[in-house]
Amino acid sequence: MGKNILIIDSHPDPAPGRLVHGLAAEYASAAEAGGHLVQTVKLCNLEFPWLRSAAEFAARPAGVIGSQQEHFRWADHLVIIYPLWFGSMPALLKAYLEQVLRPGFAFVYGKAKRLPKKLLDGKSARIVVTMSMPSLFYRLYYHSHSVRSLARNILGFVGFKPVRVSLIGNVDGTARGRKRCVSELLALARRGE
Repeated sequence: MGKNILIIDSHPDPAPGRLVHGLAAEYASAAEAGGHLVQTVKLCNLEFPWLRSAAEFAARPAGVIGSQQEHFRWADHLVIIYPLWFGSMPALLKAYLEQVLRPGFAFVYGKAKRLPKKLLDGKSARIVVTMSMPSLFYRLYYHSHSVRSLARNILGFVGFKPVRVSLIGNVDGTARGRKRCVSELLALARRGE
């Protein structure tokens, strides 16, 4: 049985030649070929305010964010694809996740100093990151810091499990290594992983 897969294309630049946009489209096609239902959200096309206070974070979202929460509710599997910028995700992706994964939707605060209750349990995720440096260097020297933070402190915090990672390095270098990484990613897409 196929999964409902939500792809978040997180490149802030709407230029069609961006690798992230191409990967998101290829992943969607491969997943559909594997019998899965796919929805894709391109963050570069969304207009939403950034949160500036705890009160805004606690409030019910209005406008486009409510529909984004419906995408998350629908999905069995989440795929977030983004370019590594200054060692982390682009600010637009962080702002989007802060808007969508609010209390009451993604988690409920615990009582009496207990941990919050995860409301998105039963969903899995894959983080796909493109970078100009070799992915091995990012893993060994930077310890995949930003990806680990996204996986544990954001997605894991609200219930996504397992959260798997695909790093695609040397995107400005030779095409051979990148082609192998993309081929592996598309095989995962067909399996709904």
